[in-house]
Amino acid sequence: MPKILVVDDDQVVSELVCAYLSNPDYVVETAKDGKDAECLLAVSSFDLIVLDWMLPDTTGIEICREFRARGGRAAILMLTSRSDRFDKAAGLDAGADDYLVKPFDQVEFQARVRALLRRPESWSAKIIKVRDVELDTANRKVFRGGKEIALRPREYALLELLLRHPGQSFTADAIFRRIWESTSSSSVETVRMHVMALRKKLADSEESPLISSSRGLGYRIDA
Repeated sequence: MPKILVVDDDQVVSELVCAYLSNPDYVVETAKDGKDAECLLAVSSFDLIVLDWMLPDTTGIEICREFRARGGRAAILMLTSRSDRFDKAAGLDAGADDYLVKPFDQVEFQARVRALLRRPESWSAKIIKVRDVELDTANRKVFRGGKEIALRPREYALLELLLRHPGQSFTADAIFRRIWESTSSSSVETVRMHVMALRKKLADSEESPLISSSRGLGYRIDA
């Protein structure tokens, strides 16, 4: 489940972008200025940042440059009313992956978002299979041993995250920051409850668990 951050001080534009991103497959958060954006980037992991050029306290160029300097790897789509080719070059040189001039068309915006989210290899697969578990990302269906398993949205997102990174451990805190909105009133205990529910629905065994956990390391899928 890709997580997207929208950074724009114009409430009308921000709401419009969020409406364009209205999709059950996305988790969308918003920031109204550079300070808000930096706070969210410090506590959450995002796959895509939709970033306005002009902000009240800084510029999208500065946010982009600093984010890349810290090793940030999320795709960045810069939004701006500047159409000059030198401005476009400046945005791309600062680390943006794409550039869209306001006002923009909904169909084109959504296509660019899909294209950017396809770039990371980890989100490109349509069918993910580990052991006897198969996850169909196109139809959001999960099967184990050929039998379909009905999962709630967060359970699906949790399983998808672990299946896409077999052998890699995720702490409850890392999972929470990856799947839940930062404004959520839930806590990391919610993650543990979702893991328990997911294991039960998958009929996970203690002898050969699909989802294992290690104290201090977190949860992982054992391939």
